Amino acid sequence: MRIAAVETFVLSNRQALLKITTSSGVDGWGEAVAENWARPTAAAVERMAEYLIGRDPREITRLWQVLTRGGFYRGGPIMGSAVSGIDQALWDIKGKALGAPIHELLGGPTRDVARMYAHANTYAGPGIPRRSGSPERARELVAAGYTMLKFAPDEGPVGFIDTPAWAERFVGQVEEMRNAVGPDIDLAIDFHGRLSVPQSRRILPLLEPFALAFVEEPLRPEHSAMIGELVHASSIPIATGERLYDRTGFRGVLEAGIALVQPDLSHAGGITESFRIATQAEVYDAQVAPHCPLGPVTLAACLQIDFAVPNFFAQEQVIDVHDPSSAWLRILRNPEVLQLVDGHIPRLTGPGLGIDIDEDVVRGMVVDGPLEPGSPVWSYSDGSFAEW
Repeated sequence: MRIAAVETFVLSNRQALLKITTSSGVDGWGEAVAENWARPTAAAVERMAEYLIGRDPREITRLWQVLTRGGFYRGGPIMGSAVSGIDQALWDIKGKALGAPIHELLGGPTRDVARMYAHANTYAGPGIPRRSGSPERARELVAAGYTMLKFAPDEGPVGFIDTPAWAERFVGQVEEMRNAVGPDIDLAIDFHGRLSVPQSRRILPLLEPFALAFVEEPLRPEHSAMIGELVHASSIPIATGERLYDRTGFRGVLEAGIALVQPDLSHAGGITESFRIATQAEVYDAQVAPHCPLGPVTLAACLQIDFAVPNFFAQEQVIDVHDPSSAWLRILRNPEVLQLVDGHIPRLTGPGLGIDIDEDVVRGMVVDGPLEPGSPVWSYSDGSFAEW
């Protein structure tokens, strides 16, 4: 078996797929996209494809080593995302060739269902969530079966040290969300790196009465070395990792005592590296909750990890899994495998990733012209840049 072709398909600024075709007729799919950088990621895949053509796709670790280390410059969101999509496709091929789901090749399943969680934000436009939690949306998701929700209270920038009025408003929104769903539903807050260390130390203790499942990315990734201060400032579990791209990046935050690692399987080296990150986390008594605000290919890859590792916590997803006609699910011939059952997705049993891509639909969704705008750019009142 040899790799015959590698194709990329840019569907939006947040969705880009690739297909690896082999000489034996077994094909694999992956999702290679850094949000807002879809075309540069696809270009990186096409550059890496020059090495892949003619290689044996089953030698995943050998190929992974060359792709991540063979170009001298390495790492980061673009190259990491390109390798991630390729890695997903290689595992898809290997599973299909052996007639087994990927989690079987990683040692077999550790569970029968994977707990899912959804975002309880309102939306300001296509794919752009407002940074505010919606009690109405939260109640809808609980009615749909979710037992865990994540949201981002407040919809504007946070000052380096913000006012008591901001804190009062913030805590009030969290209380409103807790009252909307009751004590039997887990709630988590995503800060998107908008807090400083002093602002985090000021606000986290005020949130303790709401028994949050975790707070996500309170600090920007470049300040990860200081996250241990927050671990010791509050009893709330700290989660981070969507903007960390390898085991080395996760080592420091694990040593600092975070509770949850959140590798993104379309950024952090795919299935190969994310499995290692999950194993590394187990040494520090931490669990894994893969980051996944992307499409069904990435979600399927995440689920393969979720079923394989013993220290899985919960799986993020943004797909309306109850609507098989949703734009995200249009590319699947078997969207039913991602249907929620009592807040969980049953173990995928199909070979490879466990999903069946409708290639004609994918080709029909390719965008040749300009892509939609990416994430908004925020500013403080003085005109300086603010984290979104």
